[in-house]
Amino acid sequence: MITLAFDFGTKKIGVAIGQTITNTATILNPIQAKNGVPEQKSLNKIFKEWNPKCVIVGLPLNLNGKKQKITYKTIKFAQYIRKMFSINTELYDERFTTVEAKLQLIHKYKKKKLIKKIDSLSAVIILESWFHKRSIAKNK
Repeated sequence: MITLAFDFGTKKIGVAIGQTITNTATILNPIQAKNGVPEQKSLNKIFKEWNPKCVIVGLPLNLNGKKQKITYKTIKFAQYIRKMFSINTELYDERFTTVEAKLQLIHKYKKKKLIKKIDSLSAVIILESWFHKRSIAKNK
């Protein structure tokens, strides 16, 4: 099953694509956004090109699990995706994914490239974490 993941941001939205056979994900170019509204042409292109069967949207929560301002915007984005593309959309706790993404990128890329890839690498981490959790649940 082809699965798309988003790391929502008000200026840039990280994107990753993955599949459930190997439970791995790949970075795609981030989508530009204005005040949390994604650039529609880029969003349409991703859905047309990849034809995902499911979408995972990283849910930003405080360390204690409480919602914050961006959490509500993210929920709105997920609802928009669900309605716009008539697709199963799931929110997934993304705590610590940006920190992990930064650590991975520091080892792989020069600083200049860090900013361009951080959002989409976070989406990869979100998706692979979701795959892992799903795999564990299936094996119980």
